[in-house]
Amino acid sequence: MAGSVALVMGASTGIGQAAQAVQPAPGFAVAAIEPAAGSVVGVAYPVIVTFTGPVSDRVGAERGIHIAVTGKTASGMPSGHFEWVSDDVVHWVPDGYWSPHSTIEVDAHGMSTGFETGDAVLGLADISDHTFTVSVNGDTLRVMAASMGKPKRPTPIGSFTALSKERTVKFDSRTIGIPLNDPEGYLINGEYGVRVTWSGVYVHSAPWSVGSQGYSNVSHGCINLSPDDAAWYFNTVRLGDPIVVQA
Repeated sequence: MAGSVALVMGASTGIGQAAQAVQPAPGFAVAAIEPAAGSVVGVAYPVIVTFTGPVSDRVGAERGIHIAVTGKTASGMPSGHFEWVSDDVVHWVPDGYWSPHSTIEVDAHGMSTGFETGDAVLGLADISDHTFTVSVNGDTLRVMAASMGKPKRPTPIGSFTALSKERTVKFDSRTIGIPLNDPEGYLINGEYGVRVTWSGVYVHSAPWSVGSQGYSNVSHGCINLSPDDAAWYFNTVRLGDPIVVQA
């Protein structure tokens, strides 16, 4: 094995096999592990362990989660850290990214699974330059004109991951506190949505802002692309691929 986190890797199923529950450690029963067994995901996808109930001994729970990178193309295990998002769900988040085309095996208190990473698809939104640049395995593939959030509705700056892909998505201003009857209210059926945050930021097709893309930021926080560019990115990105927004 190229590397591991926590203790030595326990028994695991292979890629493409379902996660198997065996006798759990006392007090730590696991309900599910993500990514799903056999899936191919982006290089920033965290390992997500859901327990069957609230966990009081978080340190003990973390000690029973073992992660290893295997395979001929693996370049080693990245450093990472645990983040508890609720009393029963913990993420192990790589500090950087997984290597592309790696095999990752996970054992969490007797439940084992495995998944793979695909190409490293990085989306870089530059607010000042009004561009969205996509590189694959370090090579720039496409530089796209974009429009980000206007000054009073700025696009958040930081590192994110592609959380979901939605071929069609309804954008409702009420979800961000703007009534429909407000001058800035909207209820729009959008296309090619790649979710950046659970608060409602997407990369998506925005034919209504094509004239501003590449020149000014006019959105309510989303990353607006032309229909052609949005479709291309939607078909290129995987869940868990990194998206970086810089000023």
